[in-house]
Amino acid sequence: MSISLSSLILLPIWISMAHIQQGGPDEKEKTTALKDLLSRIDLDELMKKDEPPLDFPDTLEGFEYAFNEKGQLRHIKTGEPFVFNYREDLHRWNQKRYEALGEIITKYVYELLEKDCNLKKISIPVDATESEPKSFIFMSEDALTNPQKLMVLIHGSGVVRAGQWARRLIINEDLDSGTQIPFIKRAMDEGYGVIVLNPNENYIEVEKPKIHVQSSSDSSDEPAEKRERKDKVSKETKKRRDFYEKYRNPQREKEMMQLYIRENGSPEEHAVYVWDHFIAQSAAENVFFVAHSYGGLAFVELMIQREADVKSKVTAVALTDSVHNVWHQEAGKTIREWMRENCCNWVSSSEPLDTSVESMLPDCPRVSAAHETSN
Repeated sequence: MSISLSSLILLPIWISMAHIQQGGPDEKEKTTALKDLLSRIDLDELMKKDEPPLDFPDTLEGFEYAFNEKGQLRHIKTGEPFVFNYREDLHRWNQKRYEALGEIITKYVYELLEKDCNLKKISIPVDATESEPKSFIFMSEDALTNPQKLMVLIHGSGVVRAGQWARRLIINEDLDSGTQIPFIKRAMDEGYGVIVLNPNENYIEVEKPKIHVQSSSDSSDEPAEKRERKDKVSKETKKRRDFYEKYRNPQREKEMMQLYIRENGSPEEHAVYVWDHFIAQSAAENVFFVAHSYGGLAFVELMIQREADVKSKVTAVALTDSVHNVWHQEAGKTIREWMRENCCNWVSSSEPLDTSVESMLPDCPRVSAAHETSN
């Protein structure tokens, strides 16, 4: 049995509490003081002292994992699936490790979109300057020139990026279950142009600049000797504070700030932007959407913003576990009527595939996706 550092630190306090609680009424004041002390202790911070460094590989090989011929993520040496609880009782560390692996998989899927699906990575905003934050989408060679059919794919919210449906499924099941690649390949085989949206890539993160606080003594008329004494005290105070911070949080992460991408600062903005600059400009007579979860909400928002244009180009919309809400989004009667005729929402259900599922909302039909959990 292992005892964590945080437990050792708290043990004397717990023992004292037990002794005091066995005492009489005059011990109440001490009990209150100790309870107040315990309330001030940040257990999350203490737990960080038991963690290994938050320093993870930046390649699949570094993690000793690879995708096999079936598209399953497996350990290179053992052949076992990914293990989340790599270190027992270190949930935060395990979560950080999982997130680091997820970032590698995101880049891996981007590579597959370009190499296996022959899609092109297109930077947005289209008129971005060299220095401003940028995002990107993926398009087939004929996305804008195909005169007949165009397929547009929109994923849901969260950590997923272009080409993914669910990171969890990519890691725990396989690439076919968790990525859009099977949809893209089939669409291209059937003569569709393809555009893959990237609605969660809304900003870039940069480290916050350190603010230099000018010493108040710099501009004062104090004698030099007094100014030196104050500077010495200030340096000693900073030294003690830095030592305390290092002890309190030895793995303090960098403070980051978000720089939002122009006209693409949310999934809804992104959908409208890609419509205006790409989909609306395409030659395709028939445009089809596949939208998962929050992607369905983004599509409904697109309809609200560009109703006439969408109706003139979009032939059908396949929604999967869409979280749109025509009441909350204030979609008008004409939009609801169009959705009833041109949209279908496949939802989580144990019923056989395509069995009608009752809906409380007056929009598009809901049918069973023949599975009980949303991806």
